[in-house]
Amino acid sequence: MTIDSNNLSHILHAPTNIPQESPPTAPAPADAPKLIAYRLYNTRMRIVPAHPPRQWMDDTSQGFAYRCLPLLIANQSGWFVYSNTVVDVSWNGGSLATDLEIETYGDAGEHIAVSHFGHGIVTFHLPFLFRTPPGYNLIVRGPTNWPLEGAVALDGMVETDWSVATFTMNWKILRPKTVVRFPQNYPICMILPHQRGELESFAPEVRDIATDPELRKAYNEWSESRRSFLVDLKATPPDPTKNVWQKHYFQGKSPGGARATDHQTKLELRPFAGQPALAAAKGLNISVGKVDTSPPV
Repeated sequence: MTIDSNNLSHILHAPTNIPQESPPTAPAPADAPKLIAYRLYNTRMRIVPAHPPRQWMDDTSQGFAYRCLPLLIANQSGWFVYSNTVVDVSWNGGSLATDLEIETYGDAGEHIAVSHFGHGIVTFHLPFLFRTPPGYNLIVRGPTNWPLEGAVALDGMVETDWSVATFTMNWKILRPKTVVRFPQNYPICMILPHQRGELESFAPEVRDIATDPELRKAYNEWSESRRSFLVDLKATPPDPTKNVWQKHYFQGKSPGGARATDHQTKLELRPFAGQPALAAAKGLNISVGKVDTSPPV
């Protein structure tokens, strides 16, 4: 399918979200672990702490999706790498690298997307070489809970404490003969450090809850509280002007009143120092150019 740059009404796209300057955070202590992004060349791509809002969450009735604290924390768990251009991708369903057509709109001199692996996979080159402390990997994935219609992000785990090679962010196009748009200021990549070997250190097991009477008692209190809440909610429709919801988890407490000693309702990740100030968004540039789809050297 040929991409028609004069008629973009048919293109599938996710809402554009302009990256914002991060609010001030407490200075990092001298012994804080370092996450370093070595810039390889001049670029307008930015790395910013991931933020909680999502368009689909905004669209839920009374924004009820924002009541889900696990969702909000997951949304903030990492840093976004924002695209500085619009990238339109069309796949004809074939297995060759040449079966993917890519158009970019924006910075004509910085073509970040190529077709390298074939099979409908679009590859984004990141202009950074990342370094983590010894023993830390970097999880590389798409933006959490931020779907892009027509494509899925391919997650990776990179040993960035020693590797001198860069890595790419890859997306699999799902629908042949459909143009999928990666908008300007869309986070094409999300990164978060992960301590190597941590998963293997766990000793998982399944137990009957009866073996922990105190936990079973607390669970039963919660279960009855939830059942009663849902019964009352069904019997008496909620006032649309009020937020009617149980807030135990959000407030870090159980129905019995016990409070968590270490509870988070938001994350405050530090921004990457050393980036130029964020310029005001100016929309799309006029220049349109084909991307070189030859394999990178």
